[in-house]
Amino acid sequence: MDLGLKDCKAFVAGASKGLGNACAKALANEGARVFVCSRNAAELQRAAAEFSAAGYSAADVSRPAEVKRVVAEAIAALGGLDCLVTNAGGPPTAPFEKAGDGDWDIAYQLNLMSAVRLIREALPALKASGRGRIVNLTGYGVKEPMTDLVVSDSVRAGVTVLAKTIASDLAPYGITVNNIAPGPIMTDRLTEILSARAKSLGITADEQFKRFSETIPVRRMGQPNEIGDLCAYLCSPQAGYLTGQTIVVDGGINRSI
Repeated sequence: MDLGLKDCKAFVAGASKGLGNACAKALANEGARVFVCSRNAAELQRAAAEFSAAGYSAADVSRPAEVKRVVAEAIAALGGLDCLVTNAGGPPTAPFEKAGDGDWDIAYQLNLMSAVRLIREALPALKASGRGRIVNLTGYGVKEPMTDLVVSDSVRAGVTVLAKTIASDLAPYGITVNNIAPGPIMTDRLTEILSARAKSLGITADEQFKRFSETIPVRRMGQPNEIGDLCAYLCSPQAGYLTGQTIVVDGGINRSI
C-alpha cells in the first residue's frame, strides 16, 4: 500500500534509537522528508545518516528553550511541517515508595511537558499544512499500570488525556492527534526494565525475558518496526478519520478493554 507520504514534512523527537528511530525510518521509507532530534549528538548523527534524514539537531526536549529552538530548526529545514511525532526517553523506574520528588519532576518535564511544548511550538505550521498529524509515543501502562512504572505510567496518562482533549479542538484544521502505546518492544528501555525486575527476583536477565515472553499471548516480544509502521500509517492520509485514539501494540498482554 502506498501511504501517500512522499515529500511529507515530518519531525520526530527522540529518534537516535529505539521507537523514535523506528518511526523516523518508517516515515523515510515511505518517502517522507524527516527531521530528527535526540540528546545524544553522536548517536543522532549516525541514525540520521542511516535513513538520509532531511535534517537533524541535538536537543533535550525536557528543556523549554531547546524545544522552541529545535522545532523552529525543523520547520525551517523542511519548509513547513505536516507530521509531528513526540517522543522522549523513559523516566526513572521505581515502585511508588521508592520514587522521590526528583523522579516525578524528571518524568513531568521529560514525558509530559516535552509533548505539550513540542505540540505548542509545531501547531502553527501544522495548521498551515491543512493535513497535520500528531502522534505521541506513550506506553501500554496508561491502560494497565504497572507497579515499578508508576512514575512513567502516571505522567504518560497525562499525555493520553491531552491528546484526547486537543483532538476535538484541532479536527477543524484537518489535524489528527493519536497515541501509540507500545507494550513489550525490544528496545534498550525494555532491557533496562526487565533487567531491574530480574535483579529484584534474583534471576538472570535471560530467564526474566523468557518468563515474560511466555506471558504474552503471541509468545514473543515486539519489534521496533512494528511501532514504526503504525506511526507511518497514522501520519498518512488514509488515517484521516482516526483521531483522539490510544492504540496499544503489545501482542495481547494488556487485558484492559
